[in-house]
Amino acid sequence: MLDIYTLGEEVLEQKCQPVTKFDSGLRVLVNAMFETLDEADGVGLAAPQIGVSSRLFVINIRNVEKRAFVNPQIIETSIETSSAEEGCLSIPGVWHDVERPAQVTVQAQDIEGKAFVIKAEGLLARAIQHENDHLNGILFINRLPEVEKEKVVRAYERKTRSKRRVKP
Repeated sequence: MLDIYTLGEEVLEQKCQPVTKFDSGLRVLVNAMFETLDEADGVGLAAPQIGVSSRLFVINIRNVEKRAFVNPQIIETSIETSSAEEGCLSIPGVWHDVERPAQVTVQAQDIEGKAFVIKAEGLLARAIQHENDHLNGILFINRLPEVEKEKVVRAYERKTRSKRRVKP
């Protein structure tokens, strides 16, 4: 399992670079990302969350979709929005409702470099938007009103402080 970077790590706040090499190294990275995602019991994982500043994310929604998105671009969003609770492997244990377009169309490449387009709704649309945000240095908390963002950050800091306490 790869280490998952958490809130405060610089790589999570940076815009990622396009993937240019579609080789065995990319396949190994994607497989390791899927393994990490499965072990963390998540829905999606973006490359910056494992310290890699590349435009790549993986999604595994059980019984729906398991796919790598290389150099993704959201090319269309619906006017209709939906609000649902989101969490993030980089901000473990903290959840908040986030308003997003209900449907998206994304254009990306697979690990061989072949282009594809997906029109998504529901959890898949939400996961694509959440992971794509990571590639632009945006965490889900950055989509919240400032007061709510501060509450979420404080809750996360309380959780991490209590985990660091070691009892003799």
